[in-house]
Amino acid sequence: MAVHHGGGDTRAPGYPAQDEYHGTRDKVARSILDHGPSTAAELAQRLGLTQAAVRRHLDALVSEGVVSPREKRVYGSRGRGRPARAFALTDHGRSAFDQAYDQLAVDALRWIAQAAGGGEEGRAAVAAFARARAVAQTERYRAELERVAPEERARVLAEALSRDGYAATARGAPASSGEQLCQHHCPVAHAAERFPQLCEAETEVFSRLLGTHVQRLATIAHGDGVCTTFIPKTASGSAPGAPKTSKTTAATASASTAGRNPA
Repeated sequence: MAVHHGGGDTRAPGYPAQDEYHGTRDKVARSILDHGPSTAAELAQRLGLTQAAVRRHLDALVSEGVVSPREKRVYGSRGRGRPARAFALTDHGRSAFDQAYDQLAVDALRWIAQAAGGGEEGRAAVAAFARARAVAQTERYRAELERVAPEERARVLAEALSRDGYAATARGAPASSGEQLCQHHCPVAHAAERFPQLCEAETEVFSRLLGTHVQRLATIAHGDGVCTTFIPKTASGSAPGAPKTSKTTAATASASTAGRNPA
């Protein structure tokens, strides 16, 4: 989906140069959506453009409120010189790619909570719906995860999530203590902002699919650039759907931080 540029569409009909310019700008925004906050150098390498060209597009996207610059997070010791700036999609920029009916989802969840009586009962009803939705959405991933070794499951889960529009990747965590599952897009971010049960249920299901305790570190719904889930290394590979811990408290503990920024 093309990014909606502020101030209306200024492209002249039948003018290829303008179409190409805006098409490239959309590719820059899409690359940030797919890969998360990115520097000009990273975007240039990905898209086969010069850094100067990428910076021109980034300047335009910043002025339109589609992306915003931030200091790139560095793990370990930082070298000399100014830290590189990474560019992340803003809520406005992300909304250009959203295809979920956010307000409809929010209204439906609010109705469920009220129909159950509101208060604690209402929250429990929303949580039950969120859990059932997450299970139904990810159950078809189970067979794919069962066919691969435990160390491959995060990658396979990321690929499955990407097919469903979450632009997910799996990568090694700092200090090689495990992996991070990163979802660079969330089609229901605005609903999850109001109803964190959606994030909590998703984290719970990830734990069951991967067969290990996981921890949600960050979410788009609460202002982070990426939904990040930490998956620790396991000593042995348990089957998807059977977490190593013998009690359900592991999944509950994992979900308890979902939908919140890390402390």
